[in-house]
Amino acid sequence: MALDDVLAPSDLVPTRLRDAVLQKLTEAIIDGRLEPGDALPPESSLATSFGVSKQVAREAVHQLAAMGVVHIQQGKATRVRLLDAEPLGRFFRFAVRGSRQGMAEAVEMRRVLEPAIAALAAQRRSEADVARLRTILQRLAQAMTNIPAWIEADLDFHESITAMAGNRLLQLQMRGLRPVIREIMESFTAGGARSHEGWKQTLHRHERILDGVVSGDPAKARAAMELHFEAADQAISNLFAPQAPAA
Repeated sequence: MALDDVLAPSDLVPTRLRDAVLQKLTEAIIDGRLEPGDALPPESSLATSFGVSKQVAREAVHQLAAMGVVHIQQGKATRVRLLDAEPLGRFFRFAVRGSRQGMAEAVEMRRVLEPAIAALAAQRRSEADVARLRTILQRLAQAMTNIPAWIEADLDFHESITAMAGNRLLQLQMRGLRPVIREIMESFTAGGARSHEGWKQTLHRHERILDGVVSGDPAKARAAMELHFEAADQAISNLFAPQAPAA
């Protein structure tokens, strides 16, 4: 496509008007005037209400859809969605793109977030939370050497701790990272290189995290999570070390 076609005036959108409409719709969703499952008014009605063109209204709605806030279906009403991490997950996968540097940065991000999350979980956990975490740990123990089952149980374990922390934004962040973390875990366990003793040590670190959270001691929970990541340093270094050029 020629550059003149890409920059054709007909393709331009009055961004400020679109953003103003987007802001108004966002406010209505945040303050509860529009709840999950509610239908948005038709684009023509939105255009009339806000005094903008139908194209501007359409662009604002599509921005909401891109953020995962609304769901657009052809021939049906556009509805407000329950907020989830799917758009954030797509963004993280795009940002990392399977690169070694991107995956190393994702690990570093976890190391920054998860000790603090464990500390919050220790302060805020309920009996139901603890029971759920114990069940996941049992799954982890039963999954040793079963790589796919282990990875899912491991991901669920860390997500459960994040849920216990009671911070919705942290939950969205960790759920969004899940596809990237899964890819990293698959790289760690590729080729069956982990020894039986290695599986046992990793399980034991998860047991210490559980004990720290159950104790209700934020410092103990934080230390257990920090130890978990410190113990993985060598594996992380091996995984992300520069590869020798092919002969």
